[in-house]
Amino acid sequence: MKKNFFKYLNITSVEERWGMYVTTVGYSKVDPHDNYPNQEHPSSHHLTWNRGRILHDYYVVFISKGKGVYGSALTAPAELIEGTCFFLYPGVLHRYKPDPNVGWEEYWVGFNGVYAQQLMQSGFFNADAPFVYLGLNKDVLILFRALIECTQASLVGYPQQIAGITMQILGLVNNTAMHHELADDPVGRLITKAKFIMQEYLDGPMDMEAVAKEVAMSYSMFRKAFKNLTGVSPNQYHLSLRLERAQYLLTTTILNISEIADQTGFESVFYFSKLFKKKKGISPLLYRKNAEQESANQ
Repeated sequence: MKKNFFKYLNITSVEERWGMYVTTVGYSKVDPHDNYPNQEHPSSHHLTWNRGRILHDYYVVFISKGKGVYGSALTAPAELIEGTCFFLYPGVLHRYKPDPNVGWEEYWVGFNGVYAQQLMQSGFFNADAPFVYLGLNKDVLILFRALIECTQASLVGYPQQIAGITMQILGLVNNTAMHHELADDPVGRLITKAKFIMQEYLDGPMDMEAVAKEVAMSYSMFRKAFKNLTGVSPNQYHLSLRLERAQYLLTTTILNISEIADQTGFESVFYFSKLFKKKKGISPLLYRKNAEQESANQ
């Protein structure tokens, strides 16, 4: 189960010289009829629907589940559905909130800097049309997860690292806005949604019959369609995602092997190590040592 998280970062002259810096990162799950926001933010970031809010940085907000509404001094109120990304601009009055009967899950990153300002003012993004429909895009989900995990770890040099991840998010959003094509394959869209759901839950095995039900397919049809489109079964696909997450944790955190096995939902360190070696051809410990050696040689 994902936990609500946010952090506001102190910006030093180092980050300012870098030209692109992150001011805040966060994730929030808002259940139906919850107060919104359901976390205590600094007074400078307090948001109410009646009063709205003005911020001093750029923001990208991604609604991964649920729906709500958004409005600003530049745009009329508009519905936000899951899969929608929207921008907040410095000095622009805005307001948004989840549908009280549905709730939502949101990811966000705030950023600024000389390079960021140049980029945001160069015509790639439009304050008068701040919405981009990404759909249930697992790549943007992976990037927001990486932002949060990197911020939580707070290793040396992480402000520059999360600035780079933010640039990746902006690149993905711009690419989608420029080249988005509507899929005409309804089954393909359902399988894409299933893959997105799997990407959100990497802390253990999933009930694939429940996933099939969530995308409104019978399990037999879901399993067949999933394998036709991906080449592997739903369970094997999800297992691969968990092992990829384990690889990420091995190279970006100081968690020990036991803790990584626990965070990715394997029943024991022995089983995790055995499966990792079977799938990756190397033990988790040796994989980490090799990664550390490569980093030291760069």
